[in-house]
Amino acid sequence: MSPSPLPSVCIIGAGPTGITTAKRMKEFGIPFDCYEASDEVGGNWYYKNPNGMSACYQSLHIDTSKWRLAFEDFPVSADLPDFPHHSELFQYFKDYVEHFGLRESIIFNTSVVAAERDADGLWAITRSDGEVRTYDVLMVCNGHHWDPNIPDYPGEFDGVLMHSHSYNDPFDPIDMRGKKVVVVGMGNSGLDIASELGQRYLADKLIVSARRGVWVLPKYLGGVPGDKLITPPWMPRGLRLFLSRRFLGKNLGTMEGYGLPKPDHRPFEAHPSASGEFLGRAGSGDITFKPAITKLDGNQVHFADGTAEDVDVVICATGYNISFPFFSDPNLLPDKDNRFPLFKRMMKPGIDNLFFMGLAQPMPTLVNFAEQQSKLVAAYLTGRYQLPSAGEMQEITKTDEAYFLAPYYKSPRHTIQLEFDPYVRNMNKEIAKGTKRADASGNKLPVAARAAAHELEKADRA
Repeated sequence: MSPSPLPSVCIIGAGPTGITTAKRMKEFGIPFDCYEASDEVGGNWYYKNPNGMSACYQSLHIDTSKWRLAFEDFPVSADLPDFPHHSELFQYFKDYVEHFGLRESIIFNTSVVAAERDADGLWAITRSDGEVRTYDVLMVCNGHHWDPNIPDYPGEFDGVLMHSHSYNDPFDPIDMRGKKVVVVGMGNSGLDIASELGQRYLADKLIVSARRGVWVLPKYLGGVPGDKLITPPWMPRGLRLFLSRRFLGKNLGTMEGYGLPKPDHRPFEAHPSASGEFLGRAGSGDITFKPAITKLDGNQVHFADGTAEDVDVVICATGYNISFPFFSDPNLLPDKDNRFPLFKRMMKPGIDNLFFMGLAQPMPTLVNFAEQQSKLVAAYLTGRYQLPSAGEMQEITKTDEAYFLAPYYKSPRHTIQLEFDPYVRNMNKEIAKGTKRADASGNKLPVAARAAAHELEKADRA
């Protein structure tokens, strides 16, 4: 008796999340198509990506060291610097695709414009060329750093108001030389752009505006990439945080010492911001700080401390919305507070054939996060892993969120935070439990392969 055919999979996106998910599907013999709106893989790491969704700027280096971002079975070159340039990471992803023979399964220059789950549970996928195809499983790998979140400030501004997503370099799309520039936000992009434009031969004046002070972590500590000094994942979190904060206190000092405002939280109570340059520029007076913008008025920007500055350009490094433009079902979208609870940050209980891959803000890296998630997904689709009941999935999700979100102050930016190593350890335990459940029930396929027959019927009718 031949084994049952495996379900067909639609993967949306061929960034790092999509390609590592595709690699796992191929490894397990699961049929799939991967749709990519661009002409190449790499997603966010494809500078000036023609699909308009890349947030890369020309000078961007990843804030995670190469030791932490590499895929398990595809090491980065020893010749790469500790913190690779975006072009080097882009090449790494292209090399990964070639090495594992994934390119022929990626449909380039084709986006998914609609994804609807029909009454039979199959996914009707409408492509940008108008063709509709049916799949048994949908895997969403479209990323969450492409839909800019732009503040709606009161008033009118006569200068240029733009999001950091549109920033390429100090001369594109705006020549910043001699301009008075405000960078809003102190996340990683905001720090990078402020450090670059704060050089005296570029912006005439560089102001960083933020609602609160943040802890800016250096990329190196003691000549070693900071994320190589991470405390062991087996150590209780309270002790890990205590030791990490004590270490930073001794080696970094206070933010006030660099001329920055005192944060209203302790280190690691917010998603960390890292920079090898920002603190030096702030301490040297190349960068000044202002609180939140309260209104715009002609060429003036007003701040919460009652001051105003003549400004030419405002660059909003204010993060991104979590967006799935192909879904019309509100149940498949985050709520107004940006909350989107998912089992193991992947599944909505009650929907057995939909996976949100890489939809997290893991520390220290997102690059190889979906590689770990795909282990559970592949085991599940081949009958090697069985899910808990829907009720148990909801309880596990509540427990996971309570654990992973506990250290962070409440904010829309922190709704998908987690720690990489504890997450992987926790997930591996769940895979082991689900393996026992699957064995006890005879390793039945949880999602039947029905879409292929549906496609044949459709072809016959045509």
